[in-house]
Amino acid sequence: MATGRIISGRMLLLTFMVICLVNHVNAQDVYAPYRQNWLKKAEQYKPVLKETVKQPFGIVKLEKDASAFQGWKTVSAGGMDQLYNKPFNKGTSGIVVDFGEHMTGYCTFTLKTLRSDMDAPLRLKLTFGEVPAELATPFDPYPGGLSRAWLQDETVTVSVLPATITIPRRLASRYVKIEWLGSSSNFEFGFSDIQFKATTSVSITPPALAAGTPQIIKDIDRVGSNTLKECMQTVYEDGPKRDRRLWIGDLYLESLANQYSFKNDGLTKRCLYLLAGLANDDGILNANAFEEPVPHAQKSRLLDYCYLFNVALKEYVTATGDVETGKDLWPVAKKQLDIAKMYAGADGMMDYQKAEREWWVFFDWKDGLDKQIPLQGITIYALNQTYALAKLLGKENEVAEIPAITKKLKEAAHKNLYDKKTGVFVSGTNKQVSYGGQAWMVLSGVATKAEAQKALKTLPSLPDAVRPGAPYMFHYYVAALIESGLKAEAKEAVTTYWGGMVKKGADTFWEVYDPADEFKSPYNFFPVNSYCHAWSCTPVYFIRKYPEIFQQ
Repeated sequence: MATGRIISGRMLLLTFMVICLVNHVNAQDVYAPYRQNWLKKAEQYKPVLKETVKQPFGIVKLEKDASAFQGWKTVSAGGMDQLYNKPFNKGTSGIVVDFGEHMTGYCTFTLKTLRSDMDAPLRLKLTFGEVPAELATPFDPYPGGLSRAWLQDETVTVSVLPATITIPRRLASRYVKIEWLGSSSNFEFGFSDIQFKATTSVSITPPALAAGTPQIIKDIDRVGSNTLKECMQTVYEDGPKRDRRLWIGDLYLESLANQYSFKNDGLTKRCLYLLAGLANDDGILNANAFEEPVPHAQKSRLLDYCYLFNVALKEYVTATGDVETGKDLWPVAKKQLDIAKMYAGADGMMDYQKAEREWWVFFDWKDGLDKQIPLQGITIYALNQTYALAKLLGKENEVAEIPAITKKLKEAAHKNLYDKKTGVFVSGTNKQVSYGGQAWMVLSGVATKAEAQKALKTLPSLPDAVRPGAPYMFHYYVAALIESGLKAEAKEAVTTYWGGMVKKGADTFWEVYDPADEFKSPYNFFPVNSYCHAWSCTPVYFIRKYPEIFQQ
């Protein structure tokens, strides 16, 4: 059986590759000579997942608490004997099992007969939650903007006992709420076991932090490492609950954290090759990719993520010395630079309004964020990083124009976006000031060190400054603080922001976190948010790369 499945899987992959070749071998496909090899290499570096069986920690009950995250907490309600040694009939509906940690994988439970004959099927509902409020919030009527099916509730009907049932769907949770929906009134049944087979591609434990590291930093690193571990499956997933796919922006941040923790360079290599092999015929990357039923891209052109592929590749080559892979994927990195040429005006300013009409320009989950400064900044940053990659690969003669283009864009940015009077960079027709805008002006090198420090120090005093909407943009803000030499401020930012999630009970870091609005959701319903999200893991990178800042 196992051999048959392996052969079938390989045949499916080979069939897919043939289809790719048929579809792409034409004059318009810029990657036609490379795709087959890239996809083969992506498959070659697909990891074998480590499986660990997890047992429950105990039974808990949900309690309202205005001071708890999203208004709900759990309190102990006893050991597993509360589930295993008592009938589970109508009167015991709603038991919550706590596994004590976030897990990604498959849930299995075993049911047994306690009294009388099973003269009718029994039906149970299981709801899996990453945070307590998920279990306390009715899912229906569903108001969210994403598919209702992302919510992790499953109805199970059983006709014969004893029975062992495995939920076929992969799940991501810490808690399982079990509800009785129906069974014969003369019949008693119970649970004899419930367990979780957790999966990850991580196989090592990162080195311990320095002994004198503050406890809150140790806690942030632990939760960040757990977040990364859960998202490291057969690709770098953005979130194991949702969306469960490879996104370039998440890949970049996960790979940074991985370099300083789990050191699974093969996974980074796999993801880079997979994205390259699934690029559009015109050479522009798609923002994300699926693995099943065969590798394929979702047709989404996200401008800033295309740039970040180049940065991720440069960081990979720098960290590993794997120049061969860098040269192999150089055509992709080089091609993404066409975006800069496409939107750079004669005056050196990026046409951000046109770009927003023609692309998804992301940067942050933040309504109202003006994208002019971030687009100008990330374009300069990507040009700088790609030129650095070219030098690593001995390819700088192929992009000899980059320094001149970069210089023109930097000078134009400083001339048009810097407000000398206030000492901050302003974006768009409304002269918006944002944390993200300052961050990208710092990381791109547009701001001098003195200007960078002044702008970043000024931000907290500006009540209308647009703050980051998610840990994703907060990463770049912290990176800018470090880049500008504001080490104490960087440590404080990490301690306050990610430490805030730790203090609110986070096992893994969340997709969206606004300290002023715990119910914020880009999808109009907070339970569908991801509470284990890849782009939130980067304190691991900061804490371990800069021990002189964070481990003292």
